[in-house]
Amino acid sequence: MEKCALFAATLLHSSTNTHFFHWSTSSYSEHIALGTYYDEIVDLVDDFMEAAMGRYKQVKRFPNVYHEPKNAIQYMEQLKEFVDDSRDDLPQDKDIQTLVDNIAILIDSTLYKLRFLK
Repeated sequence: MEKCALFAATLLHSSTNTHFFHWSTSSYSEHIALGTYYDEIVDLVDDFMEAAMGRYKQVKRFPNVYHEPKNAIQYMEQLKEFVDDSRDDLPQDKDIQTLVDNIAILIDSTLYKLRFLK
């Protein structure tokens, strides 16, 4: 469950990071895309962790690593890669992997909006 804790912590930090980008952008479409992301990611991570803990065991310790990114698109691309790379280390149950899929879909959708909606 240590990998689940890292996965959750990284994605919860992404809410804060995208909120900072949301406030600092001069692009209305980027502002909206990032706002949607940080509004939705916390609930998706909560769903993932509650399902994983319900199936396995409760997590009580989380990593305290935090990195502040510099560019919204690059950051979202790195998050996408992190989610993809983490899959094999997370529980492989279909229902839990579906929750990971939902997180990946949110990241993909946000990347689409950041790249193509100006």
